[in-house]
Amino acid sequence: MSKVAILVLADTESHADLGRVTNALVAAKEFKEAGDEIKVIFDGAATKWPEALTDSGHVAHAAYQAVSDVVAGACGFCAKAFDAEQGARQAHVHLLDEYEGHPSIRLLVSQGHQIITF
Repeated sequence: MSKVAILVLADTESHADLGRVTNALVAAKEFKEAGDEIKVIFDGAATKWPEALTDSGHVAHAAYQAVSDVVAGACGFCAKAFDAEQGARQAHVHLLDEYEGHPSIRLLVSQGHQIITF
């Protein structure tokens, strides 16, 4: 069994960003279906994604719904910086702040997670 943390860094501004978040969600679904331990974390500008992806009309909504139970959270510091804090809360995404207001990547690595970024 693999232990993986997918770190989504893609902004919400371009078609390429949509491609990256979609690829992250599909990868998370593949790990989840295989029974692996998987966590999805939205960081940086990607903290804007939870609000967008919970919109039932969004093209990636179904992909997000398929893995919403493995979303560990979004960076609390970055959510504030990108004015995405309220959106993350409305999407029921936990704001992570283990290390200086950010998610602790070191903690994930020390727990045996491989980190994949999109």
